[in-house]
Amino acid sequence: MSVVPSVQESWGGLRAVLGQPLFSIGGSEVSLLKVVSIALSLALIVIAARYLKRLLVSRLLLERIHDEGARFALGTITQYLVVFFGVLVVLQSAGINLSSLAVLSGTIGIGIGFGLQNIANNFFSGIIILLERPVKVGDRIQVGDVNGDVVRIAIRSTTILTNDNINIIVPNSEFVSSQVINWSHNDRNLRVAVPVGVSYSSDPEEVRRILLQVATDHPDILDRPAPDVIFSGFGNSSLDFELRVWTRTRIQTPKILRSEVNFRIFEAFGRNGIEIPFPQTDVHFRSTDIPLFSEKPEA
Repeated sequence: MSVVPSVQESWGGLRAVLGQPLFSIGGSEVSLLKVVSIALSLALIVIAARYLKRLLVSRLLLERIHDEGARFALGTITQYLVVFFGVLVVLQSAGINLSSLAVLSGTIGIGIGFGLQNIANNFFSGIIILLERPVKVGDRIQVGDVNGDVVRIAIRSTTILTNDNINIIVPNSEFVSSQVINWSHNDRNLRVAVPVGVSYSSDPEEVRRILLQVATDHPDILDRPAPDVIFSGFGNSSLDFELRVWTRTRIQTPKILRSEVNFRIFEAFGRNGIEIPFPQTDVHFRSTDIPLFSEKPEA
């Protein structure tokens, strides 16, 4: 007695059961076997598209395109195109007539019109971001109260990493309909202003020399563009200056850079006898014939 015919008969019966049509789309019958094969094919396409994106960003485009944001945008667009056309090929290969999906597409369109406006808005906004690239991976941006580095741009949302190591997910529509501050859109140079006040007895030229020397000695301040000092005005208690410096390495932490410069300015002023004033008020009493305290009449 041979076991092979029985196995073949069992497999044939299982295929017959799995091949029975469950429903039909237009003139195409869909069975459980066809559903499983379509699902596996789509999973392979998604995995292959992700691998292709990773390969483009980290290897194939590395030498030709040095901008990480540009490589990421091209990789993401390629991934979505591969998935889109892969779905079309799989459905056509499975014998599903795509023209019969027109009714389903109309139904989805009605659903978008009534309840999926935000999803559709974020989807098309994500495409605009990837094509126009107002922001890209690695940019330092500010959207509303959110300030951080762009670490990921997806088709629906963008991930921003703040200085507190917190990932904030921002819908893509915010980048299209709202004002976005991109600190590194053209380059990574950032100007930081440090206001300083000194007493009226100080020599402005000496103050300017000390401030420029402090900027020159700091390792994170650029020589080009060169630092400069602005004599901004005459305050109530001080001569007001502003030290303006440029940095490339401290674009994520401008407040810390300003703090470090303030420490160095305070130390340099102390060595050179430059006084940093505090608000003072002089009160002058004028003589008068009116007594300050009235005498009480005797009882």
